[in-house]
Amino acid sequence: MTEFEKLLVTTTGILKKLEIDYIVTGGAAVVYWGRPRFTADIDIVVELKNVHIGPLVRELRKALGRAAYIDEDMIRSEQSRGGEFNVIQPGSGLKIDFFIVGKDPFEKARFSRAKTKKIGRQTVRFISPEDLILIKLLWHKEGGPAKQLEDIRSIIVIQGGKLDKTYLKKWAERQSTIDILNQILD
Repeated sequence: MTEFEKLLVTTTGILKKLEIDYIVTGGAAVVYWGRPRFTADIDIVVELKNVHIGPLVRELRKALGRAAYIDEDMIRSEQSRGGEFNVIQPGSGLKIDFFIVGKDPFEKARFSRAKTKKIGRQTVRFISPEDLILIKLLWHKEGGPAKQLEDIRSIIVIQGGKLDKTYLKKWAERQSTIDILNQILD
């Protein structure tokens, strides 16, 4: 198992232990749904409540060591505003970006559609390939790098007929990214 996979399994194991609902997204999810590519961070969307913060900080420190970058004050601040925070593993320099889920219906739908994949002996919850495409369409629309479109194309090629295109088109229409999606699908 690579350092990246070990960190992913360790972090999601802590979230599972603390009963914090999560989904892995971003480049780490592209590795499982599309073509593998380099990524130096793990993006995780979490349903983080105030009561989770202290135990999460303690468990991450125990697992990653005292030298890990974990700013509890920043976590509390971001949790109250529904933002994001990160944790950096010492030594490897790998980073975990935590995004706190909001009340948007699409954000809630992503959790209900999560898919599990086995890494080593542990199951990890990933964003569905359709929802990953939709998120990347939004990031591209908001001025994200061209790699968003490359990731989308790779997911479409690898997943092929397994994708729920009705779901994709419905949400792409709602988020005003349908033109971009149609260009990619054609």
